[in-house]
Amino acid sequence: MASSLTKDSVRPGTPGSEKTFFGHPRGLATLFMTEMWERFSYYGMKALLPLYLVAPGGLHMSAATATAIYSVYLSLVYLLALPGGWFADRVLGPRKTVAVAGVIIMLGHLTLALPSSGTFFAGLGLVAIGSGLLKSNISTMVGHLYKGADDARRDGGFTLFYIGINLGAFAAPLVIGTVGENVNWHLGFALAALGMALGLAQYLLGSRHLDAQSSVVPTPLSPAEKSATLRKSALWAAVAAVFYTVVVVSGHYTLNWLLVPITIAGLIIPVMVIARIKRDKDLDRTEQSKMSAYIWFFVAAAVFWMIYDQGGSTVSLFADSSAKNTIFGWDFPVSWYQSVNPVMIMALAPVFAWAWLALARRGKEPSTAVKFAMGLVLIGASFFLFLAPLAIADGGHKAAAMWLVAIYFVQTVGELTLSPVGLSVTTKMAPAKYASQMMGVWFLAVTAGDATTGLLSIAGVDLNKTGIVAFQAVLAVAAGVAVWMYRKKVKELMGDVH
Repeated sequence: MASSLTKDSVRPGTPGSEKTFFGHPRGLATLFMTEMWERFSYYGMKALLPLYLVAPGGLHMSAATATAIYSVYLSLVYLLALPGGWFADRVLGPRKTVAVAGVIIMLGHLTLALPSSGTFFAGLGLVAIGSGLLKSNISTMVGHLYKGADDARRDGGFTLFYIGINLGAFAAPLVIGTVGENVNWHLGFALAALGMALGLAQYLLGSRHLDAQSSVVPTPLSPAEKSATLRKSALWAAVAAVFYTVVVVSGHYTLNWLLVPITIAGLIIPVMVIARIKRDKDLDRTEQSKMSAYIWFFVAAAVFWMIYDQGGSTVSLFADSSAKNTIFGWDFPVSWYQSVNPVMIMALAPVFAWAWLALARRGKEPSTAVKFAMGLVLIGASFFLFLAPLAIADGGHKAAAMWLVAIYFVQTVGELTLSPVGLSVTTKMAPAKYASQMMGVWFLAVTAGDATTGLLSIAGVDLNKTGIVAFQAVLAVAAGVAVWMYRKKVKELMGDVH
């Protein structure tokens, strides 16, 4: 990356003399590398997780239990993004919060690297907490590098940052997945810890290049609020500790005592947050109308992510048991499938950006509601496509790898029609009172979708069965058709947002 840093040939101290990163503020290089290494560690661990859970040399669980754990874990990561933003706003500020998050993630991966099933869930919990703290704040610091929304470099800066995310996500399964599957599972988790350590080291060294605003605590807790928060936190922690101690000592503890409460919270909390905002009497009529429209997008996104995130569990576990993971006679680790999406994102994202602009110039760009409908139909189509390899496996044969690559391709196209648009419409439709919280609300759609998958798995539903896959495909397409049918009503509710 050093070669990408340039220095204008003018006297120090003159405007424009500072080092830049592809023409952007030097601090973007620090955040780019931090996010790249964090995603490297996160996606590497994510690629290994379901495979480790079912492997005879791992925890040797059933596919349903592995899917439940994986889904609940993802749900928790996105659920914790909301308190992660609150913690930075009220306690430490974004810069220190991200440093703390990096340490917690690294410790979590190191705990996963220990060859003991007893420490496994503690490691997962630490990674989820750290990811929640980091996810909600690092993007905020990217925004701080630019002086206002009118800075012409702002969109380009976020695009570079997005490339960093996908570079880390692409490389992780190839490195961590290969070592974890072919050498040693725990060594793979240790590599994830090393990746986060590298990201944390360069973040601490390069943090001097970040904007001073990143160190500011926007609305610090008063001494009274801090005392009350600590008391409430201690009380709830004590209640949880006593409850689980009683359950364990009485001999009633099973894994579901851990999974079910998190899953239920992942379904209830998003509904409560949306309802609280919707009932807020401080919102004027226009803001209330926009929130009514946003509920359509939120539910649509929850259905989308419910299916999309099964690419790392349901589809991956199918590949492990029922696919020929070979191309031109060359075998590859199952975890490598998780590199398909990020490489396709990097290839197709510029194409989509160009296409939307070209259509906009002609006045033919689809509305937000239509793009969401397209995303839902495509994610449904990916599971209709999944029916083919399932049928091949039911016939006693191994499905070709390209069937699975095709599924990931269709899901990626669906992601590009829905995810960036969802991020954009969330910022545009946020009521002024909740402007800083709405990105966390958007992440709750992921929480709700993954929690639904987790609940199905906990209930014993085999998500690799043809009937269940077909039902989910029909549900997504039906939701897409519903959004398309009511697109004019949704557009009317959106008011001046386009």
